Amino acid sequence: MIIISKYLVPKGYTGMTVFPFIFLKSKVLKQSETLVNHEKIHLKQQLELLIVPFYIWYGLEFVFRLIQHKNWHIAYKNISFEREAYCNDTNLQYLKTRRYWQFLKYISKDEI
Repeated sequence: MIIISKYLVPKGYTGMTVFPFIFLKSKVLKQSETLVNHEKIHLKQQLELLIVPFYIWYGLEFVFRLIQHKNWHIAYKNISFEREAYCNDTNLQYLKTRRYWQFLKYISKDEI
């Protein structure tokens, strides 16, 4: 379910997924197939990790990446969940063929 809310999406971001919702900053963003697909990839990741463990892993990996890179934006872009979503958000068929735990292959790849 997609919800439009410029107040719930953090500053500097266009969308955010909190299972089972996709929050977008503006109505026009709903037309972006790439953005919606990116957020749907996050929904799939959250489901396969049973939701709460996803957020724990995401938070811990972000802290690790922040210590590693000392830059908020670079740390965010290098979280394995984000790397998978960004690498595949233009492939609108990705979720049909995606294997479970695919994000694991993005943990140790070259940094963005």
